[in-house]
Amino acid sequence: MRQIIALALFCAGLAGPSPAEVVNYPPPIGPATAELVIYSTLDNRLAEPLIAAFQAEHTGVAVRYEDLLAGEISARVIAETEASAPTADFVFSSAMDMQIKLANDGYAQAVDVPAAQGWPDWANWQDTAFALTFEPGVLVYHKPSFPDGPPTSRLELMQWLRNAPPDMRSKIGTYDIERSAVGYLFLARDTEHFPDIWSLLRVMAQAGLQTYPTSQDIIDRVADGRLVLGYNILGSYAADQARNAPDLGLVLLRDFTVVVSRVALVPRAAASPKMGAEFLAFLMSKQGQTLLSEKLRMPSVSLEVSGANSGRAMQDALGDQLRPVAVSPGVLVYLDQAKRQRLIRLWRAALAGE
Repeated sequence: MRQIIALALFCAGLAGPSPAEVVNYPPPIGPATAELVIYSTLDNRLAEPLIAAFQAEHTGVAVRYEDLLAGEISARVIAETEASAPTADFVFSSAMDMQIKLANDGYAQAVDVPAAQGWPDWANWQDTAFALTFEPGVLVYHKPSFPDGPPTSRLELMQWLRNAPPDMRSKIGTYDIERSAVGYLFLARDTEHFPDIWSLLRVMAQAGLQTYPTSQDIIDRVADGRLVLGYNILGSYAADQARNAPDLGLVLLRDFTVVVSRVALVPRAAASPKMGAEFLAFLMSKQGQTLLSEKLRMPSVSLEVSGANSGRAMQDALGDQLRPVAVSPGVLVYLDQAKRQRLIRLWRAALAGE
């Protein structure tokens, strides 16, 4: 058990200092009759419409929302459970591997929600961990810098990087996989689908690659031209920002596109598992999935939602180009420390041009 706790704390440390933000939402009507506690990697600004819609149907529920880093969420759930203390009622994180490890190691409980019967098999593991979004990794680009359009495949990207104009050098960004859980997951999947990934990274490094811990760091810089390209960026965040940033573009690379999901669970030590299950049921409902897809620009998993920004629409249009990561213990290989250390060694070597 100490090894599990140490691993979670190690992962939390990798993320760097926590930008934790706690926001309390009082019930919309009258005094609180129940409280829902959420740990989530989703920015509070994006979570507000979901909470408001849930509270509209549960008018006596107060919500305590803690915006945390993925590693810190995992560490807290484990530490609080092992201390026989209550933890969050609902956990929602973009770090699929950490979420599934919590479920696999017994820190989540099985829940019975109405939508589970029709949920895709790849998106539900033993009714303890559920994928709620369908989020591709995209190439974001500064539109004025690419009047004829950006590269549309990894091979085209390598060719462009080799001949990048001098004024665009040092203006390419991606995640720092040592500080970003989702960045690490994207790269790990890239190694499985693209044998030349290390060549691509070496070419990026030669062109002055910059690395950052979060999607927002990269998107902000591409939107204002400080960067011209951002590789493997969460498409949901990019699509949300692009609505108000006319110079920000995004493209799904046509050779393949890795798709990750935000995974939800109800912890075994939840103070109010009933409230956690109700919030999960809401997010899996047609209303909740439509909100995620249309309001938050996070493509939905539910097959009931088929709008332009839904996972169903993307799968219908792009088919095998999409490579979703299944919610299963198979992703735990990415938390194996020997594998992680090897991947990081290769990453560092590529950035050093070796």
